[in-house]
Order: sequence, then C-alpha cells, then structure tokens
Amino acid sequence: MATLVTGGAGYIGSHTTVALHDAGREVVVLDDFSNASRRVIDAIRSLTGSDLVVVEGDAGDPGVLEPVFARYRIDSVVHFAARKSVSESVADPLGYYRANLGSVIALAAAVVDRGVGRVVFSSSAAVYGATSTLPVTEDSPTAPESPYGATKLMGERILADAAAASQMTAVMLRYFNPVGAHPSGLIGEDPSGEPSNLVPRIMQVASGRRDRLEVFGGDYSTVDGTAVRDYVHVMDLAEGHVSALEADLTPESSRIYNLGTGAGTTVLQMLAEVSDVVGVPIAYEVAPRRPGDPAASWADCTRAHHELGWQARRSLKEMLADHWNLTRPHPEPTDSSPPHPPST
Repeated sequence: MATLVTGGAGYIGSHTTVALHDAGREVVVLDDFSNASRRVIDAIRSLTGSDLVVVEGDAGDPGVLEPVFARYRIDSVVHFAARKSVSESVADPLGYYRANLGSVIALAAAVVDRGVGRVVFSSSAAVYGATSTLPVTEDSPTAPESPYGATKLMGERILADAAAASQMTAVMLRYFNPVGAHPSGLIGEDPSGEPSNLVPRIMQVASGRRDRLEVFGGDYSTVDGTAVRDYVHVMDLAEGHVSALEADLTPESSRIYNLGTGAGTTVLQMLAEVSDVVGVPIAYEVAPRRPGDPAASWADCTRAHHELGWQARRSLKEMLADHWNLTRPHPEPTDSSPPHPPST
C-alpha cells in the first residue's frame, strides 16, 4: 500500500516525502510543478535511495486523480497542493478559492469513492487570525484575516464533513511557521524570486542577494513592536505528518492538531538569531504592515503531544543553521566537486 502526497515536490511536501520513506512507507508524489522544481525529485531520490513514483498533474483535476488511485494501491493521502501566500491571496482571492478548495473537493471525492482510510490535510495557523488568547489552542476562535486562511478553514470543514459521511479519518494539521531545511542541504525553501516568508527573505540578505530586509510593521503591541510568530523546523513538521498517519484514531472522524514549538519570536529577535548564525549583521528597514498579518501567534501543542506522540525537537538555532546551509553562497563547482544541489 502507498501514501499519496499531493504537492510532494514543494517545501513541506518534499521533506514529508523523505520522512515517510524513512518511516518505511511507499510514496506516490502528485505535483503539477507550478510552484516547485522538478530537480527536487532528483534530490529526494538521492536522499532516499529509491525510485520515487511521481505523477505530474493537478490535484484538483478528477481526470488526473482517477488513474492515480486506479493504478496505485493508495491507502492514505497527505494533501499539500495549494497556493500559500497570504498577501497574494488578498490580491487574488478568487484564484485562491478556486485552486485551494477545488483540489480539496476533488481529492475528498476520490478518497471517499476509493475507500481510502486516512487523509492528512496541510492546514495553517492562518485559520485563527488575530486572537486575544495566547498561546493558541485548537479550540481558539477561528477568524481568518485573509482569503488564504479562509480556504484552509473551509478545506478542513469539507474534509470533516466527508469523514463524517464515510469510512475516512481526516487529520488537520495547523502548522505555524515552517523554517529550516533538510540537514543535507539537498532540499529546502530557497526561492529564486520574491519569497513570501520571513526567513528566506532574511537569508537572501545574508547571502548578498538582497540589500536589506523589509520588516512589515514596527508598531505592534509586542516587546519590540514587530510581529511575533512560532517558528518550527520543517523536519519536525514532516515527522508530524508521519505521526498523524500512524496514530490510533477513531474511524469516521476528524481531528485537528497544532504543530509548532509553543514559543514566540519577534522579527527583530529572529534577525539577531540569524546574524549570530551567519556571522554578519542583517540590514533592515521598517515598512508598513501587510494586510492579513496578525500581531502575534504561537501554538499550544499539548493535543498533538498527547494524541499523536509528537513534539518539536529542534531548536531555533538548528532551524537557522540548516536553512543557512541550504542558502549560503557556495563556491563554483570544479570537475572534482559536484554542484550545490537543487532546492525548492
């Protein structure tokens, strides 16, 4: 039996594919490569030593899904495939609703039709929005402040309703802010264009690809005026998906879990940590707040620890050191040394 990973060539999807393989699972990756490099597949194969099965296509297209489920013995699904920028979703809300909800609906229909037992859904802390109670628990009010967050909350509801009406168990993982890379440096988040996340933008400054960092908002009610987030190593997140697949959960049900560290870090504190890791100061300037960004958010992960046996193990410095290993300038390759591996 195999686990289908939609968006398996993306940032979190690629690390989860490796973690699933390391846990002894067969994996089939489905990705349309609209936001990922095909070279990542070569990197995953190198890390796992396996002939990874990859299908190119849109997870929202029933014509793509049907032959995948027909050909491979899929007994579980991890669904990552989605558009994921908060600011982009504000500018293009209909595009986000179409892409993110279309894929959830098509996938849920295929899973129910085929009798697949478990779906793990890549959700987000963006479903909570601004909350007056910290840390955030799974029972905190949901009030997304962006169309992206709204699609994640609606996706959870779609899968929960599908689980209630079938033999499927749906597990929603609301993760906070993924950081870091595989310690090999073979895969990670190193976009060639404008990153939407903080740490890749800081690393571009540290590596000389960007003059300075724009800090969006310096007047929040926080310790230094900048936004507070819960940063969690991408490998910890990847292992969380394995735990969600293997946990002994009641069939015909749905469960929601926060995945984070339970600690908050401001943007300026993050800048200081990166500077310490890379050994150079990080130039920055304060810019206006971005729409849809809450002032502070960090997780209570007690439920994941008790029910999934999962907790984040890697420190902030480990996250940043692994991320820097991926993005730091590397010498030009020679005939005797391989080039720096590709990343996404």
